[in-house]
Amino acid sequence: MAHLKEAFVSNLNGTSLEEVALGTFLAPLFLINRGLVLILCHQGRRALPLPLPWISHLLLDFSMLVLPLVLSCTILSDVLPQLIVGLACVSGCVLGYIYHTNTPAASAAGVAVRPQNTVQSFLQSHVQLNQVPFVTIFRVLVNVKTAISILAVDFSVFPRRYAKTETYGTGVMDFGVGAYVFANALVCPEARRKNITGSKLNYVSKQLLSVWPLLVLGMGRLVSVKMTGYHEHVTEYGVHWNFFFTLAIVRVVASMILAVFPVNQSWVFALLLGGLYQFTLEASGLKAFIIHNDDRAKSLLHANKEGIFSVVGYIAIYMAGVQIGLYVMQSRSQVREWLKVMGSLLLGSCVLYTALYTCVTLMEPVSRRLANLPFCIWTIAQSLFFMSCLGIADLILLYSQRTSGCHFVPSSWNSQKKEADSFANKKRKEMEGLCLVQAVSRNQLLFFMLANVLTGLTNMLVDTISCSDSFSVCVLLLYMFTNCSVIYGLHRCEITVKFW
Repeated sequence: MAHLKEAFVSNLNGTSLEEVALGTFLAPLFLINRGLVLILCHQGRRALPLPLPWISHLLLDFSMLVLPLVLSCTILSDVLPQLIVGLACVSGCVLGYIYHTNTPAASAAGVAVRPQNTVQSFLQSHVQLNQVPFVTIFRVLVNVKTAISILAVDFSVFPRRYAKTETYGTGVMDFGVGAYVFANALVCPEARRKNITGSKLNYVSKQLLSVWPLLVLGMGRLVSVKMTGYHEHVTEYGVHWNFFFTLAIVRVVASMILAVFPVNQSWVFALLLGGLYQFTLEASGLKAFIIHNDDRAKSLLHANKEGIFSVVGYIAIYMAGVQIGLYVMQSRSQVREWLKVMGSLLLGSCVLYTALYTCVTLMEPVSRRLANLPFCIWTIAQSLFFMSCLGIADLILLYSQRTSGCHFVPSSWNSQKKEADSFANKKRKEMEGLCLVQAVSRNQLLFFMLANVLTGLTNMLVDTISCSDSFSVCVLLLYMFTNCSVIYGLHRCEITVKFW
């Protein structure tokens, strides 16, 4: 059975760049619709939906955010364009309804009164400064989509074109791996401008100690896989290597680099590292060494060559993520300023996609297995595009909040003037305490670890390959609801699980 499951996820070629980019629109639309439901609830009740039991908020967030993501990569994967158009139409209609129901009626003279919340006044309005919501949502959604994919890939209902590619290609899961590294870099201490206290040597030592949970998880996964005979795709990272080891090494090496070089020049190091690594792949026999599969038994290096050498590409992605984090985490107060940020992210994505086309034409296609330069560029370009879409979605929700008078959509920007009101601030904290997005954000590593454990248990209990589509979707939803419920329960109890 293990050999059948390994073959099921092997020798795949991925999908097109266009389909991956198209799927980017789904999560922002789900986010908008979830916010609009809360706003409509506010309008209908003329009060915040706080009296609803906490289970109702969990079910609302799960049904509006997680369930659609599961369906979109399984039974609805072949109708993504129609799904996106349908969601956009629904969102547009609801936005129009909210706008018109809050527009002042015509005056006695028969002349329509100009709306109080014009676009101009909205662009000049202020927002809260204590967080950047679309960064939080980006990191949470990457985590959630990763959790869905690592189990869904073992079911036949999950399209094979979405799974990780063998050597070259662009699968959705290929992007997920790079995006996970990028997401971690966005909020690392260096990106958040945390000053290094004490000597740089002590700082690096602290970072070495901080990754021990990842090393333990990596060793735990290695031992459990070998002892249980769990299926593994050795061309993914190697015989003994896994993604936890990659995350640990990337974090430590990046910290050492950033302790020596200026953080605001991390993009230069990312470009140099990615370029030199690609040059080495092309000019030496390294590429052939990594791709060749008949020498696994020679040494540990031969057995784990994919995992070891791909670390270089992931470090380049991480350094680029630090640079983007420095930019997006800057203090900005006006909506107009954040709109310019979205424009800059979109422009950066377009420039990188142009560079990707050039690299693919002149060198080689995208390869997650090698973590080559085209893979690094694609990961960063797609991440910037995803972030900009989430940011625009959040600005749309902010405008809807101002128009409707509902200022308490969790994990979204709120009007800064409302934050000065202690009562409003209290209510907002209550809403954040009922939010599934905040729950996952609070314990992201635990969420990822729990997803891996539940994936292993599910594979041992269920013959995933032989399951029908409907049963597969039910198993996936139960798996995700269990994962989300545990994390949500910890959040409700205000428990943050840290290992260091």
